[in-house]
Amino acid sequence: MSAKPDSIKSILYAFFANLSIAVAKGAAAFWTGSGAMLAEAIHSLADSCNQLLLLFGMKQSRRPPDLDYPLGYGKSIYFWSFLVAVILFSLGGMFSIYEGVHKFTHPEPLTKPMIAIGVLVFAIIAESVSLWGCMQAVNKERRSRALPLWFRESRSSELIVVFGEDVAALLGLVIALVAVLAAAITGNPVYDAIGTMVIGALLVIIAFLLAVEVKHLLIGQGVEKHLREQMESFLTERPEVEQLYNFLSLQMGADVMVAVKVKMHPTGSESGLLDAINLIESEFRTTFPMVMWLFFEPDNMDE
Repeated sequence: MSAKPDSIKSILYAFFANLSIAVAKGAAAFWTGSGAMLAEAIHSLADSCNQLLLLFGMKQSRRPPDLDYPLGYGKSIYFWSFLVAVILFSLGGMFSIYEGVHKFTHPEPLTKPMIAIGVLVFAIIAESVSLWGCMQAVNKERRSRALPLWFRESRSSELIVVFGEDVAALLGLVIALVAVLAAAITGNPVYDAIGTMVIGALLVIIAFLLAVEVKHLLIGQGVEKHLREQMESFLTERPEVEQLYNFLSLQMGADVMVAVKVKMHPTGSESGLLDAINLIESEFRTTFPMVMWLFFEPDNMDE
């Protein structure tokens, strides 16, 4: 079992960016009294913790199979990814909405707004670097697919989560900057409160979308469509295979389980049949190295 290096790299990009941003935002929120800045600081701190959870989940998923978990721990990354979505919803989104409502009903003037603006500009630059690092990994995986389609079809839960967090963070920063600028220019702190509530709503929406996608993986999805088609083509084009009856796959984190039922061309002997099956299995694993478990059933009818 092996974690994807690109996914680990994108998580580390996000972790260091969010940690530095959280410290800067927290200091700016303290000096300016900005609710939007405080919401953004909590959001960035939550994101930093989320990246640690993802790294822990990826480490857990690499544990070898044992008697209690004969198919390994690969799917544990989906649990940790789902937990990240829950934290983003509760600690990030709901807290921001609460803080925004509080600031709206008890408005307080901003102090030293230029500090907040400077920190937000720095944070936008740092978060853009983090998103750039994530997109490097995403582009390798999505091929020619549009981002929304890749988001729905990808089986890399950790990459989906980091992408969603980075997009939410960058959009949230832009909203916070607009809110602070509006409050500073007009002298009306209500704009800051509105910005805080909008950031909260944005985080809730993205957290919900992430949770829905990870839920599919938790239930048990097969490999992506293009990979399934390649695997089926490999089997049907083998000279040893007369007909492919059934093909089942299950994504297990970075690894895959495949079960097939085929009608084999006659070989004239039992040993010849076994040799043909062993050859197919060996070349299948070589062609598709992500396949950790391969169950091959020869039969003469589809039942």
